[in-house]
Amino acid sequence: MKHRFLIGIKVLLLAAVYFVGSISSHSFAQSTYRLKPEQSKIKWIGKKFLGAHWGWVKFRSGSIEFDGSRIISGNFEVDMNTIENEDLKDKSYRDKLVGHLKSDDFFSVDKFPIAKFMITHTTPIKDAKPGEPNYAITGKMTIKGITQTISFPATVRVQGNKITAKTKLEIDRTKFDVRYGSGSFFDNLGDNVIYDNFTLELDLYFEK
Repeated sequence: MKHRFLIGIKVLLLAAVYFVGSISSHSFAQSTYRLKPEQSKIKWIGKKFLGAHWGWVKFRSGSIEFDGSRIISGNFEVDMNTIENEDLKDKSYRDKLVGHLKSDDFFSVDKFPIAKFMITHTTPIKDAKPGEPNYAITGKMTIKGITQTISFPATVRVQGNKITAKTKLEIDRTKFDVRYGSGSFFDNLGDNVIYDNFTLELDLYFEK
């Protein structure tokens, strides 16, 4: 009788370990969510002494890894050939600006057609209110073949098989050898100064 009792206890313990392990692996199974480039947007804003320009550039691809509780990694590619301007209504001026942005004065698109970003670390922001940033994202951004580490807040929302994210970040273009019109490197620019920082506003849409 005692032998049977001990066997029964062992069976129950093994079942409990298996059950807990199954719950754990199911709850925190790593899943890949693919970016939907056609539904995602990147708005760029560049400012100068006498005003600003803004427009769009498109994602080529992207994905994030989600373990059931938080984002743990991610990789993105941006097609720099898709740079567009939105604020200039005259087509000739608009085309001239876009051509200049693609030239070696700025992003050297012929030589470096793809910009990249790789998430290396994420930290959920505790007690974040709905609609406010709930993640601190850190990663490596590559522009013109130069890689720099950047960090920024993001608002992430998980809905079943879908994840959406919004963020706004400032990039110092001079760290990527984009120095044209920069008062940090050239003197006597006067009203022609273009500020070093440009803004990116991102709306991202992922599906599992």
